[in-house]
Amino acid sequence: MNNRKLYDDFSELEKQTNRSVEQINKIKEKLMNVIERNAELEIENQHLRDRLEELEQQKQSTGNGLSKSRKNLEKLYEEGFHVCNVDNMYGTRRLNDEPCVFCQNIIYGERHA
Repeated sequence: MNNRKLYDDFSELEKQTNRSVEQINKIKEKLMNVIERNAELEIENQHLRDRLEELEQQKQSTGNGLSKSRKNLEKLYEEGFHVCNVDNMYGTRRLNDEPCVFCQNIIYGERHA
């Protein structure tokens, strides 16, 4: 093997090594970006979970999650009026504030979203 060929082979190996180092650096940079983005998303996810938990607690503490219209009906019912329309009783006073199953079903019954 002559010296020129040896030098050319060594020079080619150096170029390949430099290209490999460049590729490694690019991959390292992309990996760092992915790790940073992942950390940001984990923090955001935790904040969203905390907010969701906070909203769930608020929902439980304010009227068992009733809609505004059902809350209005509940208020009328608690003031002693019928909110059901059985035998045209809507808006009439309940006798001795006795519970009305029909009114309670309208207020607290199955809700469809």
